[in-house]
Amino acid sequence: MEEDSRTKIGFAEKMGFLCFSMSDNIIYYFKSIYYLIFLTNVLNIPMMTAGIMTAAGTIWDAVNDPLVGVITANRKFRTGETIRPYLKYMSLPWAISMVLLFTDFHLSLMPTVVISMAVFFFYELENTFLGIPYNAMANVAARDDSERRSINAYRSLGGCLGSGIGAVAVTPLVRMFGGLKGKGAIIGPQDSEALFRSALLMGVICVAGCLIHYFTCRERVHAADEDIEEKVSFRSAYRMLFHCRSWVANMFYIIAYAVGNLMLMNMINYYASYVLGESAAATPILAVYLLTSVIFSILTPAIDHKLGRKNTMIAGALVQILAKIPFILNPYSVVNVYINAIGVGIGATISFIMFNTNRNNISDLIEAENGRRLDTMISAGDGLASKLAQALTAQLMTFSLAKAGFEQALKLNQNPAVIHTINALLGWVPAVVAALMLVAICYIQIDRERMQAASEKEGEQK
Repeated sequence: MEEDSRTKIGFAEKMGFLCFSMSDNIIYYFKSIYYLIFLTNVLNIPMMTAGIMTAAGTIWDAVNDPLVGVITANRKFRTGETIRPYLKYMSLPWAISMVLLFTDFHLSLMPTVVISMAVFFFYELENTFLGIPYNAMANVAARDDSERRSINAYRSLGGCLGSGIGAVAVTPLVRMFGGLKGKGAIIGPQDSEALFRSALLMGVICVAGCLIHYFTCRERVHAADEDIEEKVSFRSAYRMLFHCRSWVANMFYIIAYAVGNLMLMNMINYYASYVLGESAAATPILAVYLLTSVIFSILTPAIDHKLGRKNTMIAGALVQILAKIPFILNPYSVVNVYINAIGVGIGATISFIMFNTNRNNISDLIEAENGRRLDTMISAGDGLASKLAQALTAQLMTFSLAKAGFEQALKLNQNPAVIHTINALLGWVPAVVAALMLVAICYIQIDRERMQAASEKEGEQK
């Protein structure tokens, strides 16, 4: 069956994408902001050990991405669907893993480390079984590029709203549950129960976002030959993917995007606590970042239409570099940290919409060349890039802070080397990463490859 490439996606379906993205980002940013500090300040795990734990868990997540991608690429449900049912079946396990992630079992150090590692592995596996199908849904919801851009804009908007709740509103939520009392780097063992109760609410949000998306979305795009029964192997799938240069370049683009964004989200609590002297100062900085992201979620499709894909991606990377210059020159200026946050908000939002639209088009390119859709495999590869970025970021942050002499027992007054390291991780390090993003953009030639594929198809028809 050949789907109509002009199919229009309804508002309710786009809102379903938004709702899942919102719930996913509430969870993601709650975890990103509080998990590392939960390990060090609540469970009293040394910073270097916590860094190794999070890096190992994220590497496991990266390893299981292609494995889950192969499983989902070869699985067809009784309904004929290949992606949507995962949203229903994996929602509850995902919620359970989220709650366990912030559970203090009140054990000695070694059992705490082992159990925390096992829980982190479980969480990342469940996250993969939902993340890969969700990232592939826009590929199969519509074939029209404008509809895909619109879906990705709704996804970005949902992500911004979710980030706002997860990164900003969650602080009063934890306080409502009895945590976060005092000044400075205030998270500690006394906040264990408050963070656990907050995680319970996050679990409810997990299930709600999955089910709303499940009941509103539809799979419309099918492979040209739906009768193909042969299973795709891990090796053959990745041979097809690596043959597509734009897919490889898009992976590097995603890595650069993720590192730059994660640096801000993970380091801002440390910056606020130890440089500005008040952890609550992170809230308005994140609010400005997220407000900027909301605005550019709405504006980016129009910017893309006006400038074209490549120029839009270049503009997003340049904005991030330019916005970091004042902060690099004077990282102690509150104004400069806000400029930095605005630059990340603009650049990261543009990058998110662009690399997701690239992913949608790459699915079509793979199908045109090989006669088979690899939607979940492409999503798995991109997920692998994102997870590698998370592991790289976590290791870079924790190793650098530990090397500088970070002491988790100190609420204030870290040594000057720690302060300089925090400033570098928010300033020149992500600036270098944004410059590398520009290099990756030069190798993304999707528009040219689409025209070439269309020309070849037209030639075959003649």
